[in-house]
Amino acid sequence: MRSAKKALLITALAALLAGVAVAQSRHSARGGDLEGVIVNVTAWRTDDKKEPLTAESFFLYENGVEQRIRNFSFDPSPARIVLLVDNSQTVPADVEKLQKAVMEFAYEIFDGDQLFVVAYDEKPEIIQEWTDSAEKLEASLKSFRKQGNPNLFDAMSATVREVLLPLMPGSRKTVVVVVGDGLDRGSKVSFEEMFAEVQSQNITVYALQVPDRTGGAYRGGKPKAGAVITQLTEGTGGLAFPLDEAQQAAKFICDELRKNRYLLSYIPVNTTSFDNRRLLVLANEGIAIRAKNAQPPTLK
Repeated sequence: MRSAKKALLITALAALLAGVAVAQSRHSARGGDLEGVIVNVTAWRTDDKKEPLTAESFFLYENGVEQRIRNFSFDPSPARIVLLVDNSQTVPADVEKLQKAVMEFAYEIFDGDQLFVVAYDEKPEIIQEWTDSAEKLEASLKSFRKQGNPNLFDAMSATVREVLLPLMPGSRKTVVVVVGDGLDRGSKVSFEEMFAEVQSQNITVYALQVPDRTGGAYRGGKPKAGAVITQLTEGTGGLAFPLDEAQQAAKFICDELRKNRYLLSYIPVNTTSFDNRRLLVLANEGIAIRAKNAQPPTLK
């Protein structure tokens, strides 16, 4: 069964590398999305007020141009969390520690949430399909191992296209938790291509970060390992935590997804869909917010 699953994801990766494109939405001549843009945001009060958060408390800018927020609403839907685990030979964490980190999420998810585990070296491999069962998850993690080089960018792209895209648009609370240091050696997909895919699909990336095995070495045209984790998490509205704090991180992430996730919608004006559009979401005093920092081009 494992070999069949592995072959399936390898086939998916081959299709990915062939450059299959996914259309996002229709556009007007003025560059605005006729159907609007929906952005997942994480927001919470930092003051003692009990009033619900509303659109009037937030301000959104696209390439420096203020946009009118059409709607801001709490998202009570269950989360779909993919744990993307570095399974390569030199990742500076032993198998038992990686297994334990993944299992922490099984203990913290809420009713309706589900987990999916993909491990990667030169190729991504499905370890466990969608489940909320701690028993199933624990049994599947016995197939963790350490071999080969980490092709993180290929694995992330395959995960987005073959695991998360089939859930959309019905599921908006989609998350990837990278368990690793961010190092990539040998991916055919570039960091920029992978990052644009993640941002365009409104996927939030968190990380359980292990120490950089390269010591921060320059990667010859690729982002340094630590910079990959920083850009993925900050650029999608997520956060990074040390692997040693996996228990606290799992609780924080699952609580945040259930209690502090909102959907913000707007129709872009005076912008273009041909270029990367910088996003900035601000909130009134007493409210904190995180969101992705860019909307990739949707016309190519």
